[in-house]
Amino acid sequence: MKNEFITVLTDLKNLFGWLPGPVSSILMLCAAGLMAELFSRFFTKLVLRIPGQKRGAFIRTFTMAMQRPVRIMLVVLFVGTALPASGLPYEMIQATTHTLLVLFVLMLGYAAVVATRILSEAYLARINDKNDKDDILLRTHMTQVRMLRRTADLLIGFLTVGASLMTFEPVRQYGLSLFASAGAASLVVGLAARPLLTNLFAGMQIAMTQPIRMEDLIIINGDWAWVEEITSTYVVLRVWDWRRHIVPISYFLENTFQNWTHNSAALIGVVFLYVDFHAPMDRIRERLREIVHAAPLWDGKVFDVQVADCTAQVMTVRVIASARSAMQSWDLRCEIREQIIAFLRDECPEALPRERLAYVASATGQGGMHEGMMLSPPIDRPPPGAYHGPGQGGSAPGTRGQGQGAYQ
Repeated sequence: MKNEFITVLTDLKNLFGWLPGPVSSILMLCAAGLMAELFSRFFTKLVLRIPGQKRGAFIRTFTMAMQRPVRIMLVVLFVGTALPASGLPYEMIQATTHTLLVLFVLMLGYAAVVATRILSEAYLARINDKNDKDDILLRTHMTQVRMLRRTADLLIGFLTVGASLMTFEPVRQYGLSLFASAGAASLVVGLAARPLLTNLFAGMQIAMTQPIRMEDLIIINGDWAWVEEITSTYVVLRVWDWRRHIVPISYFLENTFQNWTHNSAALIGVVFLYVDFHAPMDRIRERLREIVHAAPLWDGKVFDVQVADCTAQVMTVRVIASARSAMQSWDLRCEIREQIIAFLRDECPEALPRERLAYVASATGQGGMHEGMMLSPPIDRPPPGAYHGPGQGGSAPGTRGQGQGAYQ
């Protein structure tokens, strides 16, 4: 087939025999490139006619993405095949062959990068259709695929540029001599590129060990932030107010941080209420149960109301309720606070916290009592000189002392 192709091009060149030799040779090479272009367009149209909504759609998308690099590689192959029969001078043929070889290597690397991206995006789209966006498996695959894709892009780029440079004789000789004396050179290069290499290997380690994933909710520098993008050297974190933290990727291997969605996106939210000792806990607990059970953000798993603590002034009531994600937990807690505060204000005002100040009379019966003050319950006090030791007398239980307390 190659001989037939060269024969066709030679006959075409003979048709332009009345032109100068270099001009007819260049026209023959242009004809070879045109034939490659026509063949590529014909093959592309055939592929685009493949039916199907899933596989056919993927093949059509892949063909359209690979159309440009494959077309250029076909032109390079056709022109390179026709070049020996062009009749050009030897030096020009050598220079053109070398140029076509470099172009072919670059287009091959570009095609590999495009193919990697198309395949990874198709894989992510397939698993995204089957899973919920808060699913751990989906976010794990997203992180691994994107990290490995960026690593593959870097490796393909290095290999492509290196292969292109190695086609030049001086560079090839330099590379061989560099390998021969790789001791000091590798040390210098390693020290110079240490930050880049550290982040690159950290990115590969994060892709494997998964301390963070795409759309994980973490706390860094006191801010809630979502993992928006993971590159090969840094991580982009999106804060709730749309600020962005740009953090070196090695930070997540060298420092501690909180990941609220590492194993699951679901969270248990906590609401603290501070109420008076007269608060009717049965009514408050029942009202909280109604609020949470009616809330669409509650996932139906965890709910509880407990008196968690108390001070000299108030009781601390802890309300816990679970939600499907961190943002839903935040909104659920806000809704619980808003509705229970309205309930306490309108229907249980005695439960609202208040300040107390007590005045107790002195031993002589003269104290800071004022008219209009509410008297507190009597305070049991022993008579003067009594000792409450075992087996000794004292005031009988229930006996009132002389002192009276008051509060307002």
